Amino acid sequence: MMFADLALAKRLERAEGQSCVEFAEAQRRLNPKSGADWIECGGAYAVFSGVDSPITQSFGLGIFEELCPASLDTIERFFLDRGAPVLHEVSPLAGVAPLDLLCRRKYRPIEISSVLYQSVAPCDVKPDSRICVRIIKPEEAQIWTEISARGWAHEHPELLDTILQLGAIISARQQSTCFLAEIARKPGAAGVLSMHDKVALFAGASTVPEMRRRGLQAALLEERMRYAFDHGCDLAMMVAVPGSESQRNAERNGFRIAYTRTKWRLCS
Repeated sequence: MMFADLALAKRLERAEGQSCVEFAEAQRRLNPKSGADWIECGGAYAVFSGVDSPITQSFGLGIFEELCPASLDTIERFFLDRGAPVLHEVSPLAGVAPLDLLCRRKYRPIEISSVLYQSVAPCDVKPDSRICVRIIKPEEAQIWTEISARGWAHEHPELLDTILQLGAIISARQQSTCFLAEIARKPGAAGVLSMHDKVALFAGASTVPEMRRRGLQAALLEERMRYAFDHGCDLAMMVAVPGSESQRNAERNGFRIAYTRTKWRLCS
């Protein structure tokens, strides 16, 4: 049995941080002028992929090493030199000391998220014969990006262009595998799986509006879990908004909350 302790938090935070590092590296390959970059400092990863990018933040602050003012100075300068806001995802398993330092440095909390986990095990659910879930071919990256963007942007159409840009980079990221779920060969849902140190990060799952409530997300989750098991992962993770439908779906499928994480922003 895996307990929600510091050892677990280190694996989860590193897996997500590594996924974002690989995002920045993929972005830099696709667009060398983007300025995408990252550093490791004090055991944390600080990632920049654009001033307004949701990837631009730090991961693992205070988890791997004690957070000291000098390390925080270095990470802050990394973001400020690029004109970006200074944002940190902080697990409560880091303890009180990093939070005290952030408060003294005029940070404030701006977001909370549930980090969920479960052990990876063989999937014994009989697949729905109507649904096909498969890994995309390289030439299908655009199709995957469009399906993903349509699902995510349904409630926020103003974000469509940004989501399309993010999707194009995700499909080019190393150590990530993109999946499509189809009914009668018609793509209706997309998801991605990133793997690092036997941790499988389930992310990016979305369904186009006209094909929702037909079992696509459940099939997508089952196939990604099967893939993670076949590739030696023993731990699965997801991140969701607390109390959201995404969190409820994750819990219905065996995920448990490891901790509630807080995002902090440096205020002027």
